[in-house]
Amino acid sequence: MKLLIITAVEQFEKDVLHILKSAHIEAFSGSDIDGYKNPASLLLTSSWFPGEQGGVESSLFFSFTEDDKIDELFKLIETFNHESAFNNPIKAVVVPIEKYI
Repeated sequence: MKLLIITAVEQFEKDVLHILKSAHIEAFSGSDIDGYKNPASLLLTSSWFPGEQGGVESSLFFSFTEDDKIDELFKLIETFNHESAFNNPIKAVVVPIEKYI
């Protein structure tokens, strides 16, 4: 059993749901989050309110998943990211679980 965590910009939420279904990961949870990056100094000076920084509307998904489903999921995410014309890839990490009930 592993903990799978996926983040994506809100625009890709339906794509992530489709990828999870295609990888046969049926049980998962999701939440809306704000994503942040350290912006380049040029972007800060060109803003109307350079002291204010806003987050990007994003989605976070997590699932306690069996190992055999994770490999397929990562292949699907790699394909999606490779074919996407945007500079905001879907990101995923896997964390081992030592104990669970």
